[in-house]
Amino acid sequence: MPNTNEAFVKEHLEVTRRWLLRAGTASAVAMSGLPLRSNDKLSGPELQAAIDGLESYFTKPDDFRDVSRGKPKPHSLDEEQRRAVGLTRETWKLEIISDADNPARVSKELTKEKETALDFNGLMQLAEKHAVRFPKVMTCLNIGCPLGMGIWEGVPLREAIWLAEPRENLRRVFYYGYHNDDPKQMFRSSQPVGRVLEDLYDLPPIILCYKLNGEWLTPERGGPVRVVVPEGYGFKSIKWLTTLVLSNLHHANDTYANGNNDLDSPLKSFAATLSVPNEIKPDTPFAVTGYAQVGVSGLSKVQVSLYKEGDQLPKDDPYFTKAAWQDVQMLPPPGAWGGGLPDGKIPAHTMGFEDGRPASWPMKLAKVHWATLMPALAEGKYRLRSRTVDANGHAQPMPRPFRKSGHATIEQVRITVKA
Repeated sequence: MPNTNEAFVKEHLEVTRRWLLRAGTASAVAMSGLPLRSNDKLSGPELQAAIDGLESYFTKPDDFRDVSRGKPKPHSLDEEQRRAVGLTRETWKLEIISDADNPARVSKELTKEKETALDFNGLMQLAEKHAVRFPKVMTCLNIGCPLGMGIWEGVPLREAIWLAEPRENLRRVFYYGYHNDDPKQMFRSSQPVGRVLEDLYDLPPIILCYKLNGEWLTPERGGPVRVVVPEGYGFKSIKWLTTLVLSNLHHANDTYANGNNDLDSPLKSFAATLSVPNEIKPDTPFAVTGYAQVGVSGLSKVQVSLYKEGDQLPKDDPYFTKAAWQDVQMLPPPGAWGGGLPDGKIPAHTMGFEDGRPASWPMKLAKVHWATLMPALAEGKYRLRSRTVDANGHAQPMPRPFRKSGHATIEQVRITVKA
């Protein structure tokens, strides 16, 4: 039985049989350094069952993994409680204030006390002119698998900031959400104002997000309004947003700094497996599937390497740069996107898409699936590794191998070949 990550393998990924046959033929090549046995019957059908079991490209909102904080977690409040604390669309209000300790000069603050805070109707008025949507994989800085992949819709954060009419001494914007009226539970993140006001390097804007895959954000996903930072890890995309603070602070003051995390690292590229057999018989080709997170540096290829346990690996090579790596096939854009999108279609004017198809593939800040048919092996125990090579030619975990700046560890999966 395949060892499949149940958090992800829930829906069928549709690909054409033509691709399957092509991928099966291309993948059936011997890998350097392995005690392989020849098999002339390698073909597409061995791959099809594994690919049929893959997750859909986009994740249904209810199927996202949850790593929320709070005691109790805000999304666990009942409807009446959420209404009372401003966590429904009818009662939500966003305060935009100057930092009392490091004040930015603004012409007016938007506060609940003065009844000038931005409400949901006001946000929708901004959306009539400024709404944007884009695909993004939501992922945690310290977890080696995405939480989910979706199309996020909202209003650029800057449009709300301009309502306060900032004038000078504005260097940073920090923000936080509802935290049960307990200051000790506050979870805060921040951005330099330059990134908020200008979308550099072809990045989508940072948004006040109110929809995921065409549906209003649920409480579990941070609704009614959350921040979404396209290139950022999850701690930058604060849920249950209540407050924007305009500050002259010169450095990041995110809550995540307390865990010795690198606060400014954007998404990295990395690969991992989804379906791998724990045990197979000799003379039996086997299918492997996986996904790759596509970071800010893009993705040129995914590779795997297979070694028999006990075989001598090159010394002084902690990142396996001298291992025998074999390219595998990245799957093309799917015929059905999944994720519960309205009518199953990409919403019009989604950034990165043209007429419902990706403008480039694989898309940055997203994910891509990969699959390969491994050749038959002799009896023994093996280790399968997978990695990405980004568009600049850097093989995972380079160019940023350090754990606290985002997961990029090369995954190792054990396989037993036994008669």
